[in-house]
Amino acid sequence: MHAQRQVTADHVQRRSGQRMIDELHRVVRGRLDVHVRQHGGGLADVLPGQHDVESRARRAGEDRSGHTHAQAGVRRGGKTGSHLPFRAMDAYIADRGRGWRTAGVVGDPQAFHRTLPDYAPTPLRDLPQVASALGLGRVVVKDETDRLGLPAFKVLGASYAVHKIVEDGVPSALVTATDGNHGRALARTGRLLGVPVRVYVPDGVHPAAVAAIESEGATVVPTGAEYDEAVRRAGADATASGAVLVQDTAWPGYERIPGWIADGYTTLFREVDAQLAASGDRPDGVLVPVGVGSLALAALIHYRATDRTDRPAVAAVEPDTAACVLASLRAGELTRVRTGRTVMAGLNCGTPSTSAWTAMRDGLDAAVAITEEACVAACHLLADAGIDAGPCGGATLAGLHTLLAGPDDRPRRALHLDERSTVVLLCTEGRAANPALATTAVRLEP
Repeated sequence: MHAQRQVTADHVQRRSGQRMIDELHRVVRGRLDVHVRQHGGGLADVLPGQHDVESRARRAGEDRSGHTHAQAGVRRGGKTGSHLPFRAMDAYIADRGRGWRTAGVVGDPQAFHRTLPDYAPTPLRDLPQVASALGLGRVVVKDETDRLGLPAFKVLGASYAVHKIVEDGVPSALVTATDGNHGRALARTGRLLGVPVRVYVPDGVHPAAVAAIESEGATVVPTGAEYDEAVRRAGADATASGAVLVQDTAWPGYERIPGWIADGYTTLFREVDAQLAASGDRPDGVLVPVGVGSLALAALIHYRATDRTDRPAVAAVEPDTAACVLASLRAGELTRVRTGRTVMAGLNCGTPSTSAWTAMRDGLDAAVAITEEACVAACHLLADAGIDAGPCGGATLAGLHTLLAGPDDRPRRALHLDERSTVVLLCTEGRAANPALATTAVRLEP
């Protein structure tokens, strides 16, 4: 009888998971259908191949260097070459990142993290139904919903950066701007050191996330402005007060501390390597949620290191309301975008980090923007799999579906993914970090 109940329960769980996979397929395909209905043409007009791109470039006027003077979806001065601007799915496929090399991380952030009382590698969880549905060998989720007692990965970067800062002496105060998780991570680190922390918060951060920062003893300063303005005000505070600015985005003249933060994030990728190696596996593709790009920088420092033999495809995933990396890749230069409201508050950033941008421009294989609907469906699918993901945590699964669930296989071929491939998705936050899904009704119809 117990065995029969177990079989029944497993059957129900499989059916529930398949329903969510079907829902993601429907959302992605629905967006393609809407684009065709609105703009006309067939699939080749929605998802152009290289011949189509080159033909349009010639019609628009192309110089001998291969640069287009005008092309749909690419700003003046943007490049073509092997890049495929998949407009309907709002993605950019470079298929060149594996060739980029970097020196890798300096020092050993993981050795520092191992000294922390609650350190343990976070789980790597399999999604066999997703792998089967998308024609992949294996899909695994790096589950960062509980990292060092906090519901997001950000504490890896904040703690390591402060560790490096205090090598020169304990500061009078720490200050930052945040969409939520970084601010709480810095507040926790400051509390443990007995250092005051002030956190500037942009408009749109969930009240529960603000309360969580305050619960760590930090002073929260609401700005009512976009993220970029909150960063500016935090920097002005640090300059005026003598506090140390601990920001996870960089700009000219401010790159050392953001670099330490990105170095701290590499610990999770070292864990992924060890966890996959334990089963004789290694990654063929890695999807990273992107706000300003510090986590993507960490991924590229790790996977594009000169001494690394395997070089997986690395893809960035952004909300379609704040796709600054996608816009920058299309423009061929760092580009600022106006942001809108999104449940993915931690990714709601309008300007890439300068240090991350260079690495992303040269080291990424793809970038894709996702809808709110796809994010919500992905979070429900992860919940069915026992992963209590927040919106940013569900973004990479939505991005994977957006890239691979459509009717054309060119993104799959460009990323070199097939039925033998292992793809790693980063679930960067738990629902406790951002409970927006519990309070926001998002329709799943296209």
